[in-house]
Amino acid sequence: MRATVIHAPHDIRVEEVPDATVQQPTDVVLRVLRACICGSDLWAYRGESARQPGQRIGHEFLGVVEEAGSEVAGFSAGDLVVAPFVWSDGTCAYCAEGLTTSCPRGGFWGSVGSDGGQGEAVRVPFADGTLVKLPAAAASDDRLLTALLALSDVLGTGHHAALGAGVRPGSTVAVVGDGAVGLCGVMAAKRLGAERIITLGRHQARTDIARAFGATDVVAERGEAALAAVRELTRGEGTHGVIEAVGTEQSMRTAIDIVRDGGSVGYVGVPHGSGTGIDLDAMFDRNITLRGGVAPVRTYIPELLPDVLDGTIDPSPVFDLSVGLDGVPGGYKAMDERTALKVLIKP
Repeated sequence: MRATVIHAPHDIRVEEVPDATVQQPTDVVLRVLRACICGSDLWAYRGESARQPGQRIGHEFLGVVEEAGSEVAGFSAGDLVVAPFVWSDGTCAYCAEGLTTSCPRGGFWGSVGSDGGQGEAVRVPFADGTLVKLPAAAASDDRLLTALLALSDVLGTGHHAALGAGVRPGSTVAVVGDGAVGLCGVMAAKRLGAERIITLGRHQARTDIARAFGATDVVAERGEAALAAVRELTRGEGTHGVIEAVGTEQSMRTAIDIVRDGGSVGYVGVPHGSGTGIDLDAMFDRNITLRGGVAPVRTYIPELLPDVLDGTIDPSPVFDLSVGLDGVPGGYKAMDERTALKVLIKP
């Protein structure tokens, strides 16, 4: 089969690799219908996250079950399914608590020895604990299929950030980061009842999507100017919650600066480039809560799926460039150069 591999920074290739096969009785083999490139994939692409030459890449995908192992109870050939970006067994204490990303037998797609999502097929371990079945009719609805793909990561990650930020009906929320996760954070905050949503961003194509998703205000400034602008919009207090969807030291400092005393920061940006850290004394004095981390999206999919299916929320606009497998290297380049927001892959 063909799949995307990374050989070195800025060296993404689509190559022939061994076919995905059932190796354990709890596995399924899934034929990929839709996949995409994540902003976190760019850290490997830029050489900021180590990868072995020839390692697979990609962790967001959905598709059709081609073959199921003998112990798989919930899926059979022909089922349309979505995969969260971490597989999990569904039976351990962490899975029972909803923290599927801490499953001792779990793992990330594209890790050494596993298939990545940006290919023609994927071996899915612990299929019953990992996959979620989708309506078969969605396979023939291109827009809906694209929206459902967001359940594999960015929509659930935005929801995780909104929960971490303590979003509740009537609250005021700021969103730091205008990438796909930040935009899905806007959508999640709106869905959870936020009355005012301030998005920080300066790219109009992205802030237009943010407004369509529910943002009420846009702050284009950065640094101290951004802090002043948010304070002006909030009677000098700051926001009840902040969604941090970038992962740099500066973005976290901005989030802490613009949250009001007693507020919460929900952080989901993959950390990179941190040097001196954050001021715990200031967080202590101001009673700021910090919650977040790797989003257990498998736990959130059953809650979010009905709203995607009935059109209550539609995250599909975050995908602004579509490519086939041969176009994946160019898709990475486009996202790295910020000429694309999020690249959809149709193998």
